[in-house]
Amino acid sequence: MELTILGCGSALPTTRHNPSSQVLNVRDKLYMIDCGEGTQLEMRRAKLHFGRLGHIFISHLHGDHCFGLFGLISTFNLLGRTAELHIHSPQGLEELMQPLLSYFCQQLTYQVLFHPFDAHKAECIFADRSIRVTTIPLRHRLPCCGFLFEESEGLRHIIREMVDYYEVPLYLRNSIRQGADYVTPEGVTILNEQLTRPGDPARRYAYVSDTLPLPSVVAQVKGVDLLYHEATFADEEQARARETLHTTASQAADIARQAQVGHLLIGHYSARYETEEPLLRQAQALFSATTLAQEGVKIEILPHSIKLFTPTRVE
Repeated sequence: MELTILGCGSALPTTRHNPSSQVLNVRDKLYMIDCGEGTQLEMRRAKLHFGRLGHIFISHLHGDHCFGLFGLISTFNLLGRTAELHIHSPQGLEELMQPLLSYFCQQLTYQVLFHPFDAHKAECIFADRSIRVTTIPLRHRLPCCGFLFEESEGLRHIIREMVDYYEVPLYLRNSIRQGADYVTPEGVTILNEQLTRPGDPARRYAYVSDTLPLPSVVAQVKGVDLLYHEATFADEEQARARETLHTTASQAADIARQAQVGHLLIGHYSARYETEEPLLRQAQALFSATTLAQEGVKIEILPHSIKLFTPTRVE
C-alpha cells in the first residue's frame, strides 16, 4: 500500500503547491483521492500508470478538489482508454460534468460512471478484493467527507515444512491459504493452524479533507496506520480557520493524538505561507509522528508505521 502526493495546497494554486490530489496504490491498483488542477501532470512526473487508475474519490465539489477531473477524462480519451472510469462523489458532480463531456468529449472511447453518495453519513461506497472504502462525514461549507481505506485481510502464509510433510497437493494450497483445513486420503483432518501462519496485518489509511476538527472523526479513524488531515492554517489563524470551516496544524495533531494513529500527514496549506515549517513544528509539539505532505513524495504504509521517500521527478 503506497500513497503518492500529487497536490497538497489549498484553493489558491502557487508555484510551490498544486491543489489537492493523491493516489493510493493497493496491490498495483490505483485509487485517486481528489483531483485538483495539475493532477495529470503530477501523475506523469510520479510515473504512475494511467491505465491502472479505475476509481476516483472526490471529497467535495470545491474547485481545488475537482477542477482537474475534466482534463484527466479528456486525456484518457486521447490515449484510447477502453476500461470504465468510476467517479465517487457527493451528489451533483454528474450534473456539473455532463454538459462539458457532451460538448468536448462527444466520442468517448470508454464509459465514465458516476456514483453519488450522501456525504452526511458514514457508509461503505466501494469494496473489491483489495480494499474497502468508507466515507467520513465532515463539516465544511458544502457537503464534504473524507475516506477510510481498509485493506482486505491478507491470505495466511503456508508453512512449507508442514504442507510437504502432509503431502498437501498443489491444487489445494490456495484454499489452505484462505483458511481451509486439509483432509488426508486416509480421512485425517489436519487443522489449518498446523499448516499456516497468520497473514500480514491489514493496513488502513484515512483521508480527512476540508473540515472543522470533529470528535466523530477521532472515533472513525481510531488506530489507522496513516492519517492525512488538512491543516490549512497555523495556530495564530485559529479564528480564520473557524470562520472558513478549516483546521489548524495543532488541531489536526490533536485529532491524531486522540485517535492514536500510527502517523500523521498534514496538508492543504494556505497560500499565505512561504514555508510550512511552522505548521510542522506546531503539529509535532502535540503529535511527534507528523510529516508534511509534499508533491512527488511517496509513502509506503506499513502496519502502524510508514516509510517515506521522494523519487527523482521527471520535469
